[in-house]
Amino acid sequence: MRVPSRNEVESYRSRYPVGTRICCDSMSDDPRPVPSGTMGTVIGVDDMCSIMVKWDNGQGLSLVPGVDSFHVISQEESESEEADMEMHI
Repeated sequence: MRVPSRNEVESYRSRYPVGTRICCDSMSDDPRPVPSGTMGTVIGVDDMCSIMVKWDNGQGLSLVPGVDSFHVISQEESESEEADMEMHI
């Protein structure tokens, strides 16, 4: 496995800062993947450019860019998610 350059790592850290909300689209290379549609919050990017996520379902798997499929949750999606959660309380 190729070790990413410092510039690559910093690029991922600026693209996915701590607190960014993410949704897992698919994680096919893991025997116990995070289910598609699961949302979580970025807690950091490590030196291999893996995106560390605190998943809403309690899982702790990191995302591997280029291997796992995911997207950043837009502000509108995030606000809708919060409203849905409030309605269930």
